[in-house]
Amino acid sequence: MDMDFKALFDNVFFQASLIILVSVILHYLSDFIVRYVVRMFVRRKKDQTKTDARKRADTLAGVFSTIAKVLIWAVAIVAVLDTFKLNFTSLIAGAGVIGVIIGLGAQTTIRDYLAGMFIILENQYRVGDVVTLSGGTAGVIGASGEVEEITLRITKIRGLDGTLNIVRNGDATIVTNRTFKYANTVIDVGVGYDSDISLVEKVMNEVGLSMMKDNGLAADIFEPIAFLHVDAFSSSSVVVRAMGKVKPAKQWDVAGEYRRRLLKAFKKADIEISGIKD
Repeated sequence: MDMDFKALFDNVFFQASLIILVSVILHYLSDFIVRYVVRMFVRRKKDQTKTDARKRADTLAGVFSTIAKVLIWAVAIVAVLDTFKLNFTSLIAGAGVIGVIIGLGAQTTIRDYLAGMFIILENQYRVGDVVTLSGGTAGVIGASGEVEEITLRITKIRGLDGTLNIVRNGDATIVTNRTFKYANTVIDVGVGYDSDISLVEKVMNEVGLSMMKDNGLAADIFEPIAFLHVDAFSSSSVVVRAMGKVKPAKQWDVAGEYRRRLLKAFKKADIEISGIKD
């Protein structure tokens, strides 16, 4: 029986199968292991919200998980080749020649990887951020949406209509991050020329403060939406602007609720809302 086991373990095909099996197991476990380790080491900074810290951890976990899988299979391939007593040095030399040939035509890919490294190191945007990526030598007009995945080579962005945009990191020369640390809610409202601007200011500020006192909204608002200034004179209205500071990605929800409440408040105060025209 011992001889049977010894013969089995000495069989190169059995050894290669065992290596591949272990690699497959490690491949699927790597996501959980890497995510756990990253969250242990990525500490929340004083100026970071919990959401920012989570986004940073998710982004790093995704990248390191990919690197771990590449390393797992690289080691597995070397181990399998060694099991079959193949001359690995000769293979490396041959691969080096092929690598030089491929490298001459892979400058764009190398640029994408380098750009991806800087995106992650500089924390330009994270998984879960709402961004617009534009520019690039390929003539990218712009891709906007929520970042679903970041790798060293590409960024996947899900648009509001559900479209998945895949942008090479080296093509994104302009990055607009709409959900980094905090967001500003900017509200432009047109009121009639007969309106009392002091009353308009008072009502707008009262609506903003009332939202801060609402338990369902207070957690999303850092600074209440308040009257900022008279922004412009149009042909049919006086354009007034209000602004507040809110949680990342909450600016659209907060702005919508503010407009709904402001409409009621203006009607109650007999303030005319007029269309904004040039």
